[in-house]
Amino acid sequence: MDKNIGKKLDGRYEITELIGEGGMADVYKAVDVVDHKNIAVKILKKEFAESEEFLRRFRNESKAIAVLSHPNIVKIYDVGFSDKIQYIVMEYIDGITLKEYIENERVLSWKDAVHFVIQILRALQHAHERGIVHRDIKPQNIMVFTDGTIKVMDFGIAKFAREEGKTATDQAIGTVHYISPEQARGDVTDAQSDLYSVGVMLYEMLTGQKPFDTDNPVSIAVMHMHNVAELPRRINPDIPIPLEEIIVHAMEKGTDERYQTAVDMIKDIERFKADPDVRFGYIARSNNETDSKTRYFSTVNEIPLDIQREIRREEAANTGYMKRQQPIMQPENNYTQNTNNNSNNNIYDTYDEDYTDFDEEEEPAKKSLFVPILSAVTVVVIMVAVFFIATLVKGVFSGEKQKNASEFEMPNLVGMDYNQAHEAYPNLDIQVDSTEFSDLEKDKIFEQSITAGDGVKKGEIVKVKVSLGAKTVKVPNVINYHYITAGEALRQKGLEVEFQYQTNKEFEEEIVFDTEPSALEEVLPGSTVLVYVSKGSDVKEVTMENFVGENIDNARAKCNIWGISVAVKEMDSSKEEGTILKQSIKEGEKVSADSKITFTVSSGKEPEGEVEMKFYFPGNSTGRFTITAYQNGVAIYQTLTLSADYSKENLIKVRGKGTDEDITMVLTNLSNNLAHELGTYNMNFEEGTFSIINEDINQAFSIVDGLVKDEPEPEPDNNNNNSNDNTPEPAEESAQQDDSSSSDEGGE
Repeated sequence: MDKNIGKKLDGRYEITELIGEGGMADVYKAVDVVDHKNIAVKILKKEFAESEEFLRRFRNESKAIAVLSHPNIVKIYDVGFSDKIQYIVMEYIDGITLKEYIENERVLSWKDAVHFVIQILRALQHAHERGIVHRDIKPQNIMVFTDGTIKVMDFGIAKFAREEGKTATDQAIGTVHYISPEQARGDVTDAQSDLYSVGVMLYEMLTGQKPFDTDNPVSIAVMHMHNVAELPRRINPDIPIPLEEIIVHAMEKGTDERYQTAVDMIKDIERFKADPDVRFGYIARSNNETDSKTRYFSTVNEIPLDIQREIRREEAANTGYMKRQQPIMQPENNYTQNTNNNSNNNIYDTYDEDYTDFDEEEEPAKKSLFVPILSAVTVVVIMVAVFFIATLVKGVFSGEKQKNASEFEMPNLVGMDYNQAHEAYPNLDIQVDSTEFSDLEKDKIFEQSITAGDGVKKGEIVKVKVSLGAKTVKVPNVINYHYITAGEALRQKGLEVEFQYQTNKEFEEEIVFDTEPSALEEVLPGSTVLVYVSKGSDVKEVTMENFVGENIDNARAKCNIWGISVAVKEMDSSKEEGTILKQSIKEGEKVSADSKITFTVSSGKEPEGEVEMKFYFPGNSTGRFTITAYQNGVAIYQTLTLSADYSKENLIKVRGKGTDEDITMVLTNLSNNLAHELGTYNMNFEEGTFSIINEDINQAFSIVDGLVKDEPEPEPDNNNNNSNDNTPEPAEESAQQDDSSSSDEGGE
C-alpha cells in the first residue's frame, strides 16, 4: 500500500487514494476536512525534494502560479513545504485527459478540436499576460469534462525540471512530441513555445498522428529542430484549408514567423469559424521562402530538380569547384518518400568535378531550337508593339497638354472662409449660390459647383454655398406645465432635458417654474435645457409607490420631486428598454425624503443565459452520440461527442435567449447518423431553470439503434420437438392455411 494514503497533511488534507503518477510527482485524491470538499494533492518525488535550490525556486514560482484564476486553468489552493514532504493542493477534476480522449476518438472533428484549442489558448492568454509560461503543453496536461470544458494543469512544472538540470529527454519533463524547436535547442523559451505546442496538439487531433514520432526521444527533439512535417491535409483531406494554415503558422520553426500571442491565434480561429472560406496565406508564404530554417511545412518535390541544378551551377561559378558525387537533396520529409524510379526524377543527382561534364549532361535538352527562337520572336513583336503604343499615347497627351496649357486644377474650397477663399484664389470668380444653416461655422463654404481636381480656366465662375452657422431653435415656454408635459414639448424641438427639483411654495408640486436657458432663447439643436420643477412644501416622509412596469424617466422624476435619490442598474429583458423590472423599496413602505432607491430596468435585449441539464444514458446504451438543442426549429447548441461506453451521466450546458422558451433536444447516433427527439423542455435562460414538457430517453436510444442488442435465443431442435410434440404439426399448418384463406377472402 502507498505510504502516503491515510496521511493528513497540515492536519487538513486527508489523502484517500492515488490517482496519477508522473515524472516529478504523484497525484492523490484527498479530502479538505475544513471545507469538506474533494481536492487533488500533488506530492513531489524524493529526487526533487532533496534539492534545496530546487525547492527554493519551486516555492517562489508556485506562489506566483497560484494567483492564476481562469475557468480553463486548474486552480491551485495551497502549497506546503516541510522537511519530509512538499506538495501542491489543487482543484480536483473528475474527468479524463485530452490524451485519453484523443486515443478514444483517434481523429477528432474540426469542431471538437477547435472547441478544445480555443479554451487552451484562453488559458494560456491569461497566464502569458501575467508573465507565466507553461513550457509543457501536451494532451496529458489537459483535463476534459463530460460537457466539453477543459482545464490546463501543471503550469511551470517543466520550467522547474529544466532549471534543475534535467534534459528534454528525461522523464521529469515527459514526452517531447510537443516540444518547440527553441526549447529542444535549450534556448530561452517564451509564450511562443506554448503556441508551437498548441499547434502540434491541433495537428494530432485532426490527423490522428503526431508530426514527428520515433522510439527515441532525442530523435524526436532533433526532428522538431530540423525536419519537415507532412501537411495535415495530406493525412486527412477533410481538414478545412484555413485550419491547416493556422497549424502551419503556429508550428513555424522561427519564433518571428510564428503567432506572437495567443490572442492572435484565437483571432484567426474565430475568423475561420465566421468564414470557412477565409485564406490567411501562411502556407503560400512558407512555400515561397528559400531559407529552410524559417520554413516548417513542405511537400515532396517542392524544389524541382532543374532549379536545384541551376542553384548548383551558381554555386560552382562562385566557388570554382564542386565535390564529386555530391548529392542534390530533396526537402526532408518524415512521412513521404519519392518512389518514382525514373532517372530524371531521382532524388540524387551527381556531377563530375570538371564543369564541362555538367554542360554535356544538359546537352540533350538543347538540341531543339524551335521553342527558344519562337519565344525570342514573340518578345521582339511585343516590344515593338509596346513602343508604338507608348509613342502614340505620348503624342496624344502632349497635344492635350499644349491644348490645355492655360488650365489648372480646381482647389478644394470646402471648409474655407468665403472671404479668405477670394483672397487665396484671385484667378477664380467665386460667387455665392446660397446661404444655409449647416454643421460648419458661419461664413464657411460647405459646397462648390466644380469638383476639386477638375480642370478650370482663369476667371471661371465657381458657385459656392456658404454656411449661416448651425441652425438654432427657440426654447419653448413651458412654465406652469406639468414636468412630464414640459419634457415632451422640449424633446419635440430636438432638445435634451434635465430636471431639477426644488421647494417652491408659489407653484404646485410637479409644476415647472423656470428653465435654463430661459424661454424663447435661441440654442443649438441637441442642447440640454435645465427644467426646474416645484416640490411644493418640504416633504418629510414618503409612502413609496409601485413603479414596476413604468418607464424609468417617470419614476426618476417622481422620486426626485420627493427628494429621494435614484440609482439604476440594467438587466437584459424582453420588456421595452427602460421599463422598471424591480425596485429596492417596496410599494407602501414609508421612507424619509433623503432615502435612496435602486431601480432594475430592462436593457431591451433578450435575456441570455445558460441552462444546465443532466442526461442519464440507458445502462445498456453503447456508441458515440451528440445532442442538439433546437429553438423554433433552429439549432442553438450541440454537444461534443458523447461516448456512452465512457460515461452514462452527461452534463450539458445549453446557452440561449428568452425566459419562456420551448427547447427540443435531439439525439444523433454518429455511427449511422440516425436521429430522434429525446424530449421537449421549457427553459428560462435568464434564471437558468428548466422543466420537462415530455421526455423518453430510452425510446430515443432504441430508435437510433444505440442500445446493446440481446443475443438471439437458440433455434429449437425441430427433430426433438417433433418427437415430443403431442400436437400433430400438419393440423397446425392446415389451421394456419385456413386462417390465411379466410383473410384473403375477406380482403377480396
